[in-house]
Order: sequence, then C-alpha cells, then structure tokens
Amino acid sequence: MTATPPSHTAPATLSRTLSWPHLVALGVGSIVGTGILTLIGVGADRAGPAVLLSFAIAGGICALAALAYAELAAMMPAAGSAYSYSHRVLGPTLGWIVGWSLILEYSLVVSTVAVGWSGYAAPLLEAAGLPAALTRGPELGGIANLPAVFIIAVVAALLAFGTHESARINTVLVVVKILTLSLFVIVALPAFDATHLSPFMPFGFGKHMGPDGVERGVMAAAAIIFFAFYGFDAISTAAEETREPGRDLVIGILGSLAICTLVYVLVAAAAIGARPFADFADSPEPLALILRQMGQGAVARVVAVAAVIALPTVLLGFLYGQSRIFLAMARDGFLPAGLARLSPRGTPLRVTWMTAVIVAVLAGVLPISDIAALANAGTLIAFAAVGVCLVTLRRREPDAVRPFRVPGGIAVGCGAVAGCLYLFVSLPTKTLLACLAWNVLGALVLLIQRRRALRQGLS
Repeated sequence: MTATPPSHTAPATLSRTLSWPHLVALGVGSIVGTGILTLIGVGADRAGPAVLLSFAIAGGICALAALAYAELAAMMPAAGSAYSYSHRVLGPTLGWIVGWSLILEYSLVVSTVAVGWSGYAAPLLEAAGLPAALTRGPELGGIANLPAVFIIAVVAALLAFGTHESARINTVLVVVKILTLSLFVIVALPAFDATHLSPFMPFGFGKHMGPDGVERGVMAAAAIIFFAFYGFDAISTAAEETREPGRDLVIGILGSLAICTLVYVLVAAAAIGARPFADFADSPEPLALILRQMGQGAVARVVAVAAVIALPTVLLGFLYGQSRIFLAMARDGFLPAGLARLSPRGTPLRVTWMTAVIVAVLAGVLPISDIAALANAGTLIAFAAVGVCLVTLRRREPDAVRPFRVPGGIAVGCGAVAGCLYLFVSLPTKTLLACLAWNVLGALVLLIQRRRALRQGLS
C-alpha cells in the first residue's frame, strides 16, 4: 500500500523555459564548486599526491552513473530525478528509500557548499569587522556560521523569484567560475615540481585508520572527493521545465560532466605540482592558499573573491533540485500535499523556503568534511538505484522507446552499482552509522505515512 495524495486533481505543472545551454550551465554550476575549490584540501589530507588517482576513480564511477541517468531522464522526464525512476521501476517502497536518500544528499550538499563559500568569504568579512566566532560553527570554536546561512537565504530568494531568471544569472556566474579556475591553472601549472608527487601513495590504497583517528587511503579520499563530481543529477530534476527533454537532458548531463572532468584534472594536477600536499591539506581555501604560498597574493585575492561570487551557482543547482524532489514526493503523497502548490510565477515557493531553512541550520553548525561525507552516502544510494533501474528496464522493457540509448546499457548499469557500493563502504565508519540512523528514521516516517493513508482510505 502506498501513500496517496488527499486530492485527486491533477497537479499544477511547471513551466517549460529551459533549453540545453541552460542545462549544461546548471550542471557545470552544480558540479564545479566546493569539490575542487575546497575539498581538494580534504582529499590531499586523506590520500597525499594520490588524490589525483582518487579523482580519476570517483570521476569514472560518476561517468557510469551519468550515462544511466541520461537514458532514464530521456525516457521519464519527471521532476523527481532518481526518486521518480525508482518509484516507477522498483516500486513505491524502494522509491521512498531513494527519495529519502536524495533528501539527505541535496540538503547536505547545499549545506556543504554554503560552508565552503563561507571559507572563502570569512577572511574578507573578518577583515571588514565581522567577529570570527560568527563565521564558523561550534565544532570549529565559533558560535554559528552566519555567512553560510546568509548565502542560502540569498539563493533561495533568487529561486523563489523565477526559474528562467535564475538560469540566466547562473550561466553568467558559471563563466566567472571557469575563468577563475583557468586563472589558477595558468599561474600554478608552470611551477609544477615532480618531486611533490613522491611518495605518490603515502597512505596506501584501501581505507584504514591513521594514528590521528582519521581514515586515510586513496579510496577513503575518493569516497569524499566523489562529492566533487556529482551535480549532473540536478539536471534530471529540471526535466519538467525542459523544452525538449529527450535531447536537452542528455546533452546537459553528459556535456556538463565532460567539461568538469577536464577542469578537475587540470586544477588538481596544478595544485599538487605547485606545492607539497601537506602545505594545503584540510585548508578551507586551498587554491587561494597555494597561490599565497607561491607569492601570488594578488591572484589569490582574485580567486577568493571569484569563489565568493561564483560558488552560489552550486547552491542554486542543488537547492533547485531539492525543491523539485520534494515537489514530486509531495505529489505522490509522501510529503504534505500543500508543499506541491506553485506560486503565481510557477515556482514551488513553499518547498523552496522549507528546504532553505533546513539546510541553513545544518550549515550554521556542522563542519564541512562531516557534511560532505554524509551527503555522499545518500548520493551513492541514489546512484546505485539508478543503475539498478537501468538494468531492470533493459530486461523488463527491452523494446521501450528510448530517446537516448546507452551502449552496453546492462554493463554500464552493473558497473555503476558496483562502483557506488565500493565507494559507499569506503566512507568513514561514523558516516555509515549516521546513514543507517537516517534510514531508520525514514522507515518510521514511511510507516506513519502509510498508516495515515490507510485511515484516510477508510474514512
């Protein structure tokens, strides 16, 4: 038995205003951000110079998942992304589990990026007189990360104003971000020193606990750095607002991932080659720090300012995606039906602000590495489910119309599932326990929703 909406009237539909350039910009804006601007320091701390290998492994697994997403998004252009695919292909219960995991992913991604943005903005704000205690959470010795809360509010207001307007601003900021990373590569790459790559794998390949209580290794880093690659899934949540979903979604998903992979390889190589990894490991602003250590203070300020300007594109992409997933779940009766109402401008106003409040609270108090790891747990569950959906549909409906058909679809789907499971078990142990607790809570919520639906059916 599944939850059903209290009303049987057809839900209001979102306006189709986006084309493939908007989707590529949305994808690049969502993908390129905290992962390369901030988490490269966390990855270097976990894997040393072999963080380059961690990027390659995480990117390869994401490529398989992206291919699966592209086929399913073209077949089922619905606003709910992996939740909608799983709900249709695997059934309501598994669909709920995936939707619950996506809530975890998107909420924590927005929080992580907001904290990463604050890492670049805090030095500028503190120089202007803002107390340091108000730029970091309690675990880092502060009271609350107010800059992170502020930027979430700004992006939520922009999304509430309108999707098409948000997409235009996003496109401009994406260009700023790519130019900034290009500037870093142009300045840092000539200083490449091969001795910084030795020893290449100081912490080994598999996950293991270090003497300081931190789990290290290439796969431990890959499980965190995986955060740097996803974001293309936010494109699939725009399906209902895309003019030609069969074509535009595929171009958006695969095009944005290809662009971002190239950018990441260049930036990571330039960073590792320019300075010993220990110099910037676990820094909240590693790229700016590397430039300052190279004596490029003026360029470092440009990168920091540009990061402050451009990182909100990631917030926009994921806050957008989260609100659309909530919208789809509300339409299916898994969340209060009132959240599915649209504003006169055609945007899900209530669910956008509800999402913003949740993620702002998380961003205000939690450190970035813990948030990113837990976000990855939810993402890996969703990506694995998409791989299962691809394989299931290929076997169940081999002759179904597929506007985009992935070559070797069953192998791609199985590879995505296997890769995601490997990264999942490579996450920190405390993250796996937190993910288990989140899913136990999700099971309780589902049970409550089903009992409520049963009572409504009997009344």
